[in-house]
Amino acid sequence: MRHIVMYSGGIASWATAHRVISRGHSPTLLFADTNLEDGDLHRFLEEGSRALTPDPDLVRIEDGREPWDVFKKERMMGNTRNDPCSKILKRKLIRKWMNAHCDPGDTTIYLGFTWDESHRFDPPPGSPKRGAKDYWKPWIAEAPLLDPPYVARHNILESLRSHGVDPPRLTKQGFPHNNCGGFCVKAGQAQFAKLLGTYPERYAYHEFKELQFREFIGKDVSILRDRRGSDTKTMTLRDFRLRVERGQSHDLFDWGGCACMEPGEDSDE
Repeated sequence: MRHIVMYSGGIASWATAHRVISRGHSPTLLFADTNLEDGDLHRFLEEGSRALTPDPDLVRIEDGREPWDVFKKERMMGNTRNDPCSKILKRKLIRKWMNAHCDPGDTTIYLGFTWDESHRFDPPPGSPKRGAKDYWKPWIAEAPLLDPPYVARHNILESLRSHGVDPPRLTKQGFPHNNCGGFCVKAGQAQFAKLLGTYPERYAYHEFKELQFREFIGKDVSILRDRRGSDTKTMTLRDFRLRVERGQSHDLFDWGGCACMEPGEDSDE
């Protein structure tokens, strides 16, 4: 049986790899690069994998593009419901690699869902949402962190440090995930405010790319939404930045969620 860990660069994927290796397996640690990653992510991938096993099978794959290239090619900017970036730069790319290297009959893939994300891995009967377990068929998909002993974020950080591994920079800075340099089309206002305050130059890049895409597509589209009042309206990253700089309120609790390993709500996958 071959074992493939979806090794995203986040601490949960590291804990998943740790648990798989603790079971006596020698997995391939598969990382799909969006070419928009924080530089420290690659340090964490290498350092973290070597802390788990002396000779890690760490495989990096990439499409060659970054999310904004995909949005222009697909003529669709990602949002909370649909993520062409993850679909093409991660899920489809991983499927292509899996088809070329893995037999579904003797391959298990492992996903880094934690104990509080079982609904994302395997939604209850009657749920309209398709979970990751079903999505990754015909391969067998497992999420080891859904099983006891359950671990929380601080437990994983303690485990990392006990292995001599410095956690990812974005994690230490308070970002909820370690992908795309703190940016995500499924992120909420809290995360974009965090990105603006921590990496204003990165925020400026995405602000420019969003305005550029709006001009290219000729439509009033945006990643964020303004839900003040009775109507929901588009809110560009420029508008949101100005709102924050003026000291106006924003949603402090809307962090959104990175969901690269499960299909979007409007996905045709």
